[in-house]
Amino acid sequence: MSGASNIEYQFMTKNLYYSGPISDHYDGVRFFNPGQPSTDRGLKDIWKWRATGYTQQWPKQVAVRVAFPLSRSKNIRVTMVGHATLLIQVGDLNILTDPVWSERTSPVSFVGPKRVTEPGISFDRLPQIDVVLLSHNHYDHLDISTIKQLVNAFNPLIVTPLGNDVIIKKEIATARVITGDWEDRIMIGSSASVTITRANHWSNRGLWDRRMALWSTFMIDTSKGRVWFGGDTGYGDGSIFKEIYTRYGAPDLTLIPLGGYEPRWFMSSQHVDPSEAVQIYKDLNAKYAIGIHWGTFQLTDEGREAPRQELGCALTQAGIEQSCFIAAEPGEVFEFPSESK
Repeated sequence: MSGASNIEYQFMTKNLYYSGPISDHYDGVRFFNPGQPSTDRGLKDIWKWRATGYTQQWPKQVAVRVAFPLSRSKNIRVTMVGHATLLIQVGDLNILTDPVWSERTSPVSFVGPKRVTEPGISFDRLPQIDVVLLSHNHYDHLDISTIKQLVNAFNPLIVTPLGNDVIIKKEIATARVITGDWEDRIMIGSSASVTITRANHWSNRGLWDRRMALWSTFMIDTSKGRVWFGGDTGYGDGSIFKEIYTRYGAPDLTLIPLGGYEPRWFMSSQHVDPSEAVQIYKDLNAKYAIGIHWGTFQLTDEGREAPRQELGCALTQAGIEQSCFIAAEPGEVFEFPSESK
């Protein structure tokens, strides 16, 4: 923590969202990343960033080709919607990750980061959605407006880490939400499950609730293959990704964040850069990777094309074929052969 700049720690002694036993990553009030760099940043850090940083100019709009998804797919089929929102279709399950169809990622509709790409799937073209995975409660990942639309249209099962159910149910009483801790396994079909896996990140929805709800990544296991969704994470010392591989085995496909990484002194503990994304791919011993969390909302200083360009350089330096790890644009569709078990 950064001392007096984190003034909320002096006042909030009760968790707003979760009540549970103390653990190796929960101190009774707030969650944390054990053994990893602190993600906490105070007002002085933000002022320093804004005073010394240089934000690259993004285009106001980038055209995309909107996809028309299949109703179902037995094999792994992924359609990029934008940022961390993807439609994963596998084993006749339709899964959405961190769904955001709103124009802005913000607590209000008139200010905040505005999308520069249309969603890669129009909302009214979505197939039946069975499951929604929500990695954490930041506004670019948990968008209440979109969740309301999904509940009204499809009534999906929502799987999310501890505490986020309170945020959702406060606004959407009818939502079907299951929460879990890191390493909890939840069945999402007759032969499919999702395990809540670790991330190096943090959470908040306002000024007073920092780290009061848990954050995660997810491992999806089906009879047709294994997919790991990286949500939002820093690399840290890399141990959590090696542990995920040791515990669960290699994914057939990884969905790894690429963007939101500059300046590094501010962002490194919470967001990977492209070279670290390649290292995660290697740590997990994955077959394929899709780069997410870039090019839709400008959240940090790097240019829009920088994540894709730097990914290409990192892959070359690591001796990895470019076709194994692709930075996905909204509307792009990726299909992978069955890995029946």
